[in-house]
Amino acid sequence: MNELSITRYIAASPEKVWDVLANRQEEWWCPKPWWITMIEQDRRPGGRSAMVMHGPDGEEMPQDGIFLAWDEGRRFVATDAVTADFQPSGPFMIGIWEIAPEGDGTRYTASARHWTEEAMNNHAEMGFEAGWNACADQLQALCEQA
Repeated sequence: MNELSITRYIAASPEKVWDVLANRQEEWWCPKPWWITMIEQDRRPGGRSAMVMHGPDGEEMPQDGIFLAWDEGRRFVATDAVTADFQPSGPFMIGIWEIAPEGDGTRYTASARHWTEEAMNNHAEMGFEAGWNACADQLQALCEQA
């Protein structure tokens, strides 16, 4: 499997982590100073998942795809392989964001699955580990606030 993944323990209830994960993406999705504008989140398999990532120098990176799964309170899975009207769009990955209870807190795992080893290696070289861990840091900080 051509997968990159990060995981961490978050000292907050699964309910709180899910709320931040699913409903406050604008606050944690991109490593700062990047940020997103949410366009649409049709939270169901086949529903549109669209946002624009904004960089500090005016960069804009549209992200448009669909959800493959939305399991409320547990995980969501999205891909950029097709758009909401099922048009092929040059796949990069399938992203999986999931949580599970662990002790008094929550285990968060985020994974990116790629069609080829080359695509996975390119994503790693783009800074997958640092970038996705920075996002997880931001998510964790929001979840662990009193």
